[in-house]
Amino acid sequence: MSVTVFVPGDSSARSVGADEVAQSIARVAAQRKQPVRIVRNGSRGMAWLEPLVEVATDASRIAYGPVAPSDVGALFDAGFLRGGDHRLRLGPTGQIDWLRKQTRLTFARVGVIDPTSLDEYAAHGGWVGLRKALAMTGVSIVDEVMQSGLRWRGGAAFPAGIKWKTVLGAVGDRKYVVCNADEGDSGTFSDRMVMEGDPFLLIEGMAIAGLALGATEGWIYLRSEYPDAERTLLTAIDEARAAGFLGDDVLGSKKRFDIRLRRGAGAYICGEETAMLESLEGKRGMVRPKPPLPAIAGLFGKPSLIHNVMTLAAVPLIVERGGAFYASFGVGRSKGTLPFQLAGNVKHGGLVELPFGVTLRTLLDEFGGGTASGRPIRAVQVGGPLGAFLPPAKFDVPLDYELFAQAGGMIGHGGIVVFDDTVDMAKMARYAMQFCAIESCGKCTPCRIGSTRGVEVIDKIRAGDRRDANVALLRDLCDTMTAASLCAMGGLTPSPVLSALDQFPEDFGLRTAART
Repeated sequence: MSVTVFVPGDSSARSVGADEVAQSIARVAAQRKQPVRIVRNGSRGMAWLEPLVEVATDASRIAYGPVAPSDVGALFDAGFLRGGDHRLRLGPTGQIDWLRKQTRLTFARVGVIDPTSLDEYAAHGGWVGLRKALAMTGVSIVDEVMQSGLRWRGGAAFPAGIKWKTVLGAVGDRKYVVCNADEGDSGTFSDRMVMEGDPFLLIEGMAIAGLALGATEGWIYLRSEYPDAERTLLTAIDEARAAGFLGDDVLGSKKRFDIRLRRGAGAYICGEETAMLESLEGKRGMVRPKPPLPAIAGLFGKPSLIHNVMTLAAVPLIVERGGAFYASFGVGRSKGTLPFQLAGNVKHGGLVELPFGVTLRTLLDEFGGGTASGRPIRAVQVGGPLGAFLPPAKFDVPLDYELFAQAGGMIGHGGIVVFDDTVDMAKMARYAMQFCAIESCGKCTPCRIGSTRGVEVIDKIRAGDRRDANVALLRDLCDTMTAASLCAMGGLTPSPVLSALDQFPEDFGLRTAART
């Protein structure tokens, strides 16, 4: 009887040798005539332990890691197919503190199942939400989403239910569900992990949205740098269609919903929903003015629901368990859970799913384990390249959309990038302005010209050229970008710049933060 061995096929694990480890296990097992079944699962999110190998025993799944190809022979000698002891043995996977202390709602299956197995997805609770949705009216489905308190998992965290209600009431001969999978923020990888580790979850969430809103077609706009996610998604879409979960007659309901995948063009600005729509339509990715809102006139001018992967991935559970169940997690108006992603100079980087209300200090200390360098943490950037830099004095603010915003931060997609005390924050402020200058679509002057001038002004400040006058000029420039930019690209770029200037004035050659 063969033993099931799990070796992640997730791109982060593959980047550190998971393919070679899987090949080595297959080769040594064949040589020793020990039958094994190797499953390429998703990553559990413990990046510092990748490649993480798990073995299914009668009692539980036993984890070993990080495993190198050169370790495989010794693992077999130690009887790891039976959960034998070895220096890399971590014990039952579910009992590892990193996982045990989490609340995995969206990521409940990621790392557990074969991502492209319909049977395993169903055996672990898949398709329950879709089957339930088929017996509900569109209005009742939207009501559950409203009751859940689900908000867009990124940007301004707009309430998802309001978008659903708007699209439901919009008039059009065709409607679309569009998944923005152009995950481009620094330090973010949760969308990719779902697409590579549990793709049917995204498919189910999109199908439920389509049924609720009367949309017959869904589009996934996928980041071009995600070839593994593309391969997994295309396989999953084909399998779902062949099994009747997609197509002209979803599960015999006489209702149609199908999904197409489009690879993005590699521009950061296409993470903005209207620029993404332009790209989907075959045009240059440039921001559209609003109104009209995409919910009224979106893809091809039709009413469109636009969400990212994390938002749509929350939908099946909301419909299955009810909006009230989902809303029982979190704090204030921040309901449910969010997969926080720890990256940068951090000892234990990876993905942590917890209810809103947890603090940065808990994430950084209890999960991150401090910096990889062993030096003190000086700053973290939360919310991608447009997020503010926060000093340790703000690490105890709960990660709640409103409270965090009051503290000058933005949760965004949940990416957290860590810097130790060797970081030059003036240099990081310059990088933020330069990033905007490079990635701007060029449609509006405040973003296109403001970011270029911003780099020049920061260079003058760092060089000591009329420092006080140029600090005042930089603040005025940031005010203009915030108030007059067409979209969040230019409107939020001042956030990291001003936070660096306010919280770390010494890096700009200032004794205190100069204010006007």
